[in-house]
Amino acid sequence: MNDPVNSWRIERSVTLGVIVALALQTGGALIWAGAAGERLDRLEAQGAALTTAGERLARLEEQIGQARESLARIERRLED
Repeated sequence: MNDPVNSWRIERSVTLGVIVALALQTGGALIWAGAAGERLDRLEAQGAALTTAGERLARLEEQIGQARESLARIERRLED
């Protein structure tokens, strides 16, 4: 019968369609990678801004706590 090992072969000719398809796929992959990199940069910048805002919020909360304590001391002195 047919020997599967002997019936398998690869031709050495490459058509223009294969070359164009590979070029288009490579171009698409590069565009996608560039867009993904840009999205990551934007997300990192947003994350850094949120970290800064979180630190500022923590400082404000501490200052508000201290202001409340001061107000409570003032009210106690006024009541005496």
